[in-house]
Amino acid sequence: MKVLTKHTDYAVRALISLGMKPDSWVTAKAVSEEQAIPYQFLRRIMQELIKSGLVVSREGAGGGVRLARDPDTIRVKDVIEIFQGAVQVSECMFRKQLCSNRANCVLRHEIMRIEQMVNDEFAKVTVGKLISDLKRVQVLSEPKL
Repeated sequence: MKVLTKHTDYAVRALISLGMKPDSWVTAKAVSEEQAIPYQFLRRIMQELIKSGLVVSREGAGGGVRLARDPDTIRVKDVIEIFQGAVQVSECMFRKQLCSNRANCVLRHEIMRIEQMVNDEFAKVTVGKLISDLKRVQVLSEPKL
């Protein structure tokens, strides 16, 4: 079971990278190198982020991409839903056909409760929070003179 796919992980990392440079147009190549994300893979991710309205692009000299919204308004839950749909813990929850045990399944209600909790927690985490956390970690890891 994967809660986050590689697409989602890379998308969040790219958004953090862009959020660290809020007033700059950044090339996908620069994000790719900074975050160690394969360039062609990142380009496809950026296309989805642009289509979803989280990122804007500008072509030409001095062009690139940047966040379309304040990082504090971009929830990780939203990014997850763009790339993989809602978080689902159990395979029975996303099959197209109804399970014959659905009405009597006591585990189903617990799984749904857990999924709701996970979605609620991801809704609390924003790209802005992740950027703040990253900056705090960087300050703590700086050598003391």
